[in-house]
Amino acid sequence: MLPNTGKLAGCTLFITGASRGIGKAIALKAAKDGANIVIAAKTAEPHPTLPGTIYTAAAEIEAAGGKALPCVVNVREEQQIIHAVEKAVKTFGGIDILVNNASAISLTGTLETETKKVNLMMDVNVRGTYLTSKTCLPHLRKSRNPHILNLSPPMNLNPMWFKNHCAYTISKYGMSMCVLGMAEEFKGEVAVNALWPKTAIHTAAMDMLGGSGIEKQCRKTDILADAAYCILTKPKSFTGNFIIDEDLLREEGVKDFDVYAIAPGHPLMPDFFLDVETDTTSMGQGKHEEKKLSGSQPKGPDAAKVNRESAAAKPLSPVAETFRVIQGAMSEEYVRTTQGVFQFELSGDEGGTWYIDLKTKGGSAGFGKPPVTADVVMSMSSADFVKMFTGKLKPTLAFMSGKLRIKGNMALAIKLEKMLTQLSPKL
Repeated sequence: MLPNTGKLAGCTLFITGASRGIGKAIALKAAKDGANIVIAAKTAEPHPTLPGTIYTAAAEIEAAGGKALPCVVNVREEQQIIHAVEKAVKTFGGIDILVNNASAISLTGTLETETKKVNLMMDVNVRGTYLTSKTCLPHLRKSRNPHILNLSPPMNLNPMWFKNHCAYTISKYGMSMCVLGMAEEFKGEVAVNALWPKTAIHTAAMDMLGGSGIEKQCRKTDILADAAYCILTKPKSFTGNFIIDEDLLREEGVKDFDVYAIAPGHPLMPDFFLDVETDTTSMGQGKHEEKKLSGSQPKGPDAAKVNRESAAAKPLSPVAETFRVIQGAMSEEYVRTTQGVFQFELSGDEGGTWYIDLKTKGGSAGFGKPPVTADVVMSMSSADFVKMFTGKLKPTLAFMSGKLRIKGNMALAIKLEKMLTQLSPKL
């Protein structure tokens, strides 16, 4: 952990989305120095599923040693931003730091993204960041060491980061373009930088995206709080940078990153927009596993219960063998708790349409279209499918890296990941 230096004592930070998650973690780190925190967030009343309000966050900030000003701010509403900034200046005498943390996410393809979701992401991520920066800048220019910090990624134009969630990517890169433009426009006056995590961070949003158990693949919000603190205590000449949390902290001398892990030693999931090797095993191991699978043969006339056409056409393929094992593991419990039909459109060797029906009677799996309309359609290569079902490629990671495309009910897709966890020892 990065120790506090006291450099933010008396500074006023205006943080959007600070009632929970990353925004609150940055606020609490600054509060330990005795900073003033403006909590600019929407949640004034307790949310049915999300933790915390602007008032509970304010209590934590005060307890940590800071001063808090909770303000109800939806960054889609310009007047709410203006009112909160005026209140902050009146209460604390100015604004030294702006953290644009508020963000909206929908990991859906172009045809599946409703217009209201497109509007939400563009309004919160791009327009909200732009307007909050614009409103704070006249006050920031009066500060001794002013900073704007956007929680947005380096602009990686690899098409794989666009193809599965084009609207979301455009909106996050819009935040990053604000950094590019404003850093140059206000050079010498206000530092403007972007911060992004190297790995997934455990927040309420990640729980919703990844489901139960995802936290083991994540780091705590503390790593971003430490990285943000490091950036915000640098001189204003440090500007125009796209910073990855772990890389910066290594440069600052941090060696033990296990302290930031939810489950130390557990493999971590890389975050969006960073090109990394997505397979969790070496290529050699993957090939060995496929060879072992293709050598397994069904025993007994009824063992397979896989569609006859599939079994006759490709009896020894890794994909068919995987479906044979899935069929053999079917149980009423899986069907009762899942209630979903999954269709797989596989490319490459042993490609074609396959399905898992965890909704009808005792369930079934096999080649061809499912007996009833699929709730979820997943598209990927047959090689990645086998890796996913044998535990070598996490479905969440496959999706985030563009190897897996999902159409339909995302909640059911998450339920399938839970089933995979239970099945993988058998595959």
